[in-house]
Amino acid sequence: MLDNNTIDTNNFSAMAQQMGMNADMSQNKQTSQLARLKISHSPIMGEIEVKGKKTQAAIVNGGVYRIDDLNNNNVFYSDDVKIRPYVQRFMYKKFVKPEGGKGFYVKTVMSDNLNVDLKDNMGGFNCGKPTGFVKDYASLPDKTKALLKSIKRVRVLIGTLSASNVLNADGNDAMEIANLPFIWEIDNRDAFKVMGDAVSKIASMKHLTLQHEIALASEERKLPSGNTYYIPVATVNKDTIEIVDQDQDQFSEFMQWIENYNVYIFNAWKDKAGNTEDAISKEDEKVVDDFVKVTDEEFNGQF
Repeated sequence: MLDNNTIDTNNFSAMAQQMGMNADMSQNKQTSQLARLKISHSPIMGEIEVKGKKTQAAIVNGGVYRIDDLNNNNVFYSDDVKIRPYVQRFMYKKFVKPEGGKGFYVKTVMSDNLNVDLKDNMGGFNCGKPTGFVKDYASLPDKTKALLKSIKRVRVLIGTLSASNVLNADGNDAMEIANLPFIWEIDNRDAFKVMGDAVSKIASMKHLTLQHEIALASEERKLPSGNTYYIPVATVNKDTIEIVDQDQDQFSEFMQWIENYNVYIFNAWKDKAGNTEDAISKEDEKVVDDFVKVTDEEFNGQF
């Protein structure tokens, strides 16, 4: 605990608050969106020329990682991605497609575990998932089974990424990516476990996740229908990364982003219940709103 009469330059955040600097610091801070990371399960088709004739072919293979740089409206693909997770959170989400309407996600607040009820942006909890453990799934009504299947348990990783062998949306070579802030919502059951194992491996070393880089590849899997999908292959680099002042700043920005997101969801929850909203800036609201909203095209591209 700080002595109010002592200046401690090693604890900037606490001292800045005591000195009344926070208001001006927040005014100068620009809001930015986190790039979205996910596996592209289907190849990206395009037109190429073969022996003078144009034909449709895959310009980007399936199983690579898609990086949506929302700040610059760019989409990139790479089969050589390395991530450095700063924060892990958990949430639930459910895709809703009204008949004749535009699809959207119901999402909960982010938490450090799933052992509590999480408010969602439709005024409920856990996207409608019943509380407690289901002992006899087979005995449940079909409607309840369908509801449970539609609600995804999500592992959220937030950090920075680097990528080589980068292609743009047209399948052409692009610049390598370095230290790009990202968010990855992992809702596939197998992928959820793979990335959980990677985090557990780092934890077994008594290290923080941001002290290690995780190299990402993918593995093809088959559905009963014959269609294919991919799950991540995660390899933890055993070399320890030293934490520097820039990492502290980046961590603070990620925590602020999560707080803004949670306030947005909580306000939506209260709004559905007819209560008044807490304050959140219009700029922050737009960033989170863009994150929560999804088009049908985006949903169809996910597994």
